[in-house]
Amino acid sequence: MKLYLVSLGAGVLVGVIYALLNVRSPAPPIVALIGLLGILIGEQVVPVAKRLVSGAPVTTSWLSSECAPHVLGELPQRPKSSGGAAGARPS
Repeated sequence: MKLYLVSLGAGVLVGVIYALLNVRSPAPPIVALIGLLGILIGEQVVPVAKRLVSGAPVTTSWLSSECAPHVLGELPQRPKSSGGAAGARPS
């Protein structure tokens, strides 16, 4: 239940921000996409801040292993073949 209330609160907050910016909801595609990018980047501020507060270094390798997969997502992969001849197409 808590997750739903937090989600509702976030939606209300975004609605207020849209109203202050005079943007209609649903937002134009580019506005919505930039907003989603901001959400993804904003989610990564917390882990970076926690790491900085704990005194651990924020290295490029840590960022690429912990933050990049969440922001960029998992790329689609080609399904593995089931033992057919190389270059053969399934029918």
